[in-house]
Amino acid sequence: MTARTLVLHPVLASKASTERSLHAALEEAVGLAAAIALEVVHASVARLQRIVPATYIGKGKLEELAALVGAEEITLAVIDCALTPVQQRNLEKGLGCKVIDRTALILEIFGARARTAEGKLQVELASLTYQKSRLVRSWTHLERQRGGFGFLGGPGESQIELDRRMIGDRIIKIKNQLANVVRTRELHRATRREVPYPLVALVGYTNAGKSTLFNRLTKADVMAQDMLFATLDPTIRGCTLPGGMKVMLSDTVGFISNLPTELIAAFRATLEEVLNADLLLHVRDSAHEDSAAQKADVMGVLKELFGRDHALDHLIEVHNKIDLLPEGVAPHYPDSVSSIGVSAVTGEAVQDLLQLVEQSLSRQLLEEQHYTLPHSAGRAMAWLHANAQVLARKDMEEHAMFTVLISPANHARFVRQFQ
Repeated sequence: MTARTLVLHPVLASKASTERSLHAALEEAVGLAAAIALEVVHASVARLQRIVPATYIGKGKLEELAALVGAEEITLAVIDCALTPVQQRNLEKGLGCKVIDRTALILEIFGARARTAEGKLQVELASLTYQKSRLVRSWTHLERQRGGFGFLGGPGESQIELDRRMIGDRIIKIKNQLANVVRTRELHRATRREVPYPLVALVGYTNAGKSTLFNRLTKADVMAQDMLFATLDPTIRGCTLPGGMKVMLSDTVGFISNLPTELIAAFRATLEEVLNADLLLHVRDSAHEDSAAQKADVMGVLKELFGRDHALDHLIEVHNKIDLLPEGVAPHYPDSVSSIGVSAVTGEAVQDLLQLVEQSLSRQLLEEQHYTLPHSAGRAMAWLHANAQVLARKDMEEHAMFTVLISPANHARFVRQFQ
């Protein structure tokens, strides 16, 4: 049986007219609750004149919601903001039901979705970091004293101190395990560099259609649903571009507004594929009413990851879901970056996207080379067609002259193999 749930999106009246519409924000919060099958029986926006330190919302709103909780037999309230431990405890008392904030809800989703050992470790690390901040002395069940012989921290160590220390020890252990994951991933990357295929990473707001596009481009079967955070664990597949260039495509976890800082830190290992990508495809939901605000959120996370503004010449904006746009309406393409409109569902303009990817990578990674080969060098010619972009071929009496775009690494391989 799923929990009967109340979703509340509180917003200061002075900030209610921001770029992110209240309707879209509330809809996103309801979508987060639905992502773990919570039964949302009521959802509303609470316009606040000020934030009350003890309960976040005012006394009148608290009483109104408490009556609703009792009448609708609600057992869980999701408050779509970051609550302090004291605010969470006081709201639970006032409402008479379990209360979680936005961070806890997102952590719950990630905990339910993580499949790989690495993903589970990252979620546990983020969850423990969050829980550690919740260990406050106002929680009466942690007030009891625990005696001991001294080897657990001394006689009279309180349960809260023991819990905090145990969580701290577990955090250290997980960080060490994740450090090993990072080393293993670096070995995998080094192996991939020996077969020097460029890495293209898909990034974007959650539910923008990254996994659907990934499946379309790579003919893979990654889970793709109309659901927030359908993808958590990164997936890498090979893809051949129209001109023959081979690339590795990486599907990554979606970003979201007010992404908990615990998750950004915990998922840094996963997002290393983004940090090491030769090209980023920023997949946007062009049909979403809040597409511009979603872009700002994604770029904010990228800036935090890279420690700077990401180089726009290494990014292509992919305006997905153009099949859902009203007739005659086209996405707005900024002049500052390469952009293209596609539909991952219908396949419209996907080939054009692949050509744009190839052009961008060619400008970044490839150099023009000229080779003169005897007509008998069939293997060398076949190798060039498989590993480079052949721009021109001029046949002479005894040999053929090739003009190609090729990566420096493949040029060196070609010279060594067919000198």
